[in-house]
Amino acid sequence: MKFAIMTLALLPILAGVPAVAQAPQGAPQGAPAGRGAQPPVEIDKTAPTEDFKPSSLNQPGKQYPEVNSQRRVRTQLRAPNAQTVLINMGGVAYPMTKDESGVWTGVTNAQDEGFHYYQLNVDGVSIPDPGTQIFYGSSRWGGAVEVPAHDQDFYALKNVPHGQLREVHYFSKVAKATLQSYVYTPPDYEKGTKRYPVLYLQHGAGEDEHGWGGQGFAGLIMDNLIAEGKAKPFLIVISNSYLVTGGAAAGRGRGPGPAAAPGAGRGPALAGAPGGPGRAGGGRGPMAMTDTPFEHALIEDIIPFIDANFRTLADQRHRGLAGLSMGGMLTHGITLAHLDKFSHIGMFSGGTIAASEIKDMADFKKKVTLLFVSYGSREPGSSAGQASIEALKKEGVNGVSYESPMTAHEWQSWRRSLHEFAQLAFQK
Repeated sequence: MKFAIMTLALLPILAGVPAVAQAPQGAPQGAPAGRGAQPPVEIDKTAPTEDFKPSSLNQPGKQYPEVNSQRRVRTQLRAPNAQTVLINMGGVAYPMTKDESGVWTGVTNAQDEGFHYYQLNVDGVSIPDPGTQIFYGSSRWGGAVEVPAHDQDFYALKNVPHGQLREVHYFSKVAKATLQSYVYTPPDYEKGTKRYPVLYLQHGAGEDEHGWGGQGFAGLIMDNLIAEGKAKPFLIVISNSYLVTGGAAAGRGRGPGPAAAPGAGRGPALAGAPGGPGRAGGGRGPMAMTDTPFEHALIEDIIPFIDANFRTLADQRHRGLAGLSMGGMLTHGITLAHLDKFSHIGMFSGGTIAASEIKDMADFKKKVTLLFVSYGSREPGSSAGQASIEALKKEGVNGVSYESPMTAHEWQSWRRSLHEFAQLAFQK
């Protein structure tokens, strides 16, 4: 069995972030957005405002975790024999206190709006909060909390026509295994013979193919945009970037975990990383990931399967690739290597494309309909991303930059990024 292992050394923008696809939070309410590395977080010991409500991600009937108007999170755990219980959220360990009945209660600092992974630590053992649904992120199944956002209407479940998020399975010649993807089909797909453009949309490090449909609300974002007439309908294909090569059983599209380096993503990771076959960068900039097993599977397996089994417009002009964080780095490398396959490029908190990387600018401008780069305002790469897009626009490239206000390397940045990207995609 042949594995290619990715280490976090490939991810400079994520340095020091325990939850790989989510940066530390905890800035007090009203703190300036700022950029760059954040200082150590001072735990807020003031009494919280007592207007807590259960998180929308809780299991049915569960009160905790709950969120208040200050965006602070409170949860409880009954563990009468435990000595120490902590809330681990956004790289910060918040202490919990035990009452006479053995129930531990803890409150976090104010969090950014949106989705946050977290775990409870009981005497040194990390466990999901039993009150939440579970989500795959930070290379584990764990709990999460949703902090209501001022703009959450764009991913709300509304009384509008809805598409479907389908689980599909295909045999990968690259992995020599049957793998899984999710495919979003827009409303009315079942009712006609119309063919649609396709966006291939990738997750971040430590996540998998469940992310965009679950944490990212990709289907609801598209349903609402289509209902409002703000986006053209298109398919979205969401696959797992972590591939096992050499015929290993990949289960439901996910490689076995023991081969992964500490802190790396789920299962064996990607060639192109330091120490692995292929190249990290390879003349395509420090944020590119090239010649990975996923690149080969996408080109050789996934795209042919989707075109054969769904009503697609199966040409370069109607095909795009986008991703968040590591998915953006994959998008960087794959699209520059396969401009004959993709006309739309989206990189969400995953670097940018520099003019110096483009070998034939005239050909790039002819083939690339949209180049979209986004970051959260708290991320250190935001200014550089905007500058690179401005430079490419001067060369005649249709480049767009977007900055998510008051967010960091986290799902609210990426939900907003997809919302903006989708309104620009496949308009011509």
